[in-house]
Amino acid sequence: MFMTKINEVLPYDYEVLLQKVHAKLTDSRYNHVLRVADTAEALAQQYSADPVKARIAGIVHDYAKQFPDEAFKQVIMSQKLAPELLGYNNGIWHGVVGTYFIKRDLRIFDTAILSAVAKHTTADVEMSALDQIIFIADYIEPNRNFPGIDAARKAAQKSLAIGVAFELQHTLRYLVTQGAKIYPKTIISYNTWREYLEN
Repeated sequence: MFMTKINEVLPYDYEVLLQKVHAKLTDSRYNHVLRVADTAEALAQQYSADPVKARIAGIVHDYAKQFPDEAFKQVIMSQKLAPELLGYNNGIWHGVVGTYFIKRDLRIFDTAILSAVAKHTTADVEMSALDQIIFIADYIEPNRNFPGIDAARKAAQKSLAIGVAFELQHTLRYLVTQGAKIYPKTIISYNTWREYLEN
């Protein structure tokens, strides 16, 4: 298993990263990212992915979660991102657009980490092992407690692909029952990953 060194990703100490992230989040949200990082690191070790990148991606995945909507809208327009993003909200933006702030503020430019952050709110038809790990870890971290969480954790233990498929199926089901607007890429992703669903 290949393991990146912290100083290959961060231009400062790991403790500084924690301070920078915590400064932008409430204590409860910060504790969530710590749990996601722990879960992601464990999944990376289980599935022979890079545990250092998994931990860092877990720490930064919600960095922009509590940024104001106007900040996201300004970046979408100034960086000429997909204009349809303006029709959504923080639930999508903090991943897809959040990578801009991670590069700007945290000076993290690792493409694998940025991809995992971007895709954790939408999924994608193509997802690396790290993409899948962050997507799953955010869903199953230890404090998550909702109907189906035990089955979600069991799915992730069978394979990353099964875990992604399970999460997409249940997330879409929930969004439909809530009458929520669904980001098109998430629907396309489900159609791709559904083949891994267990009958």
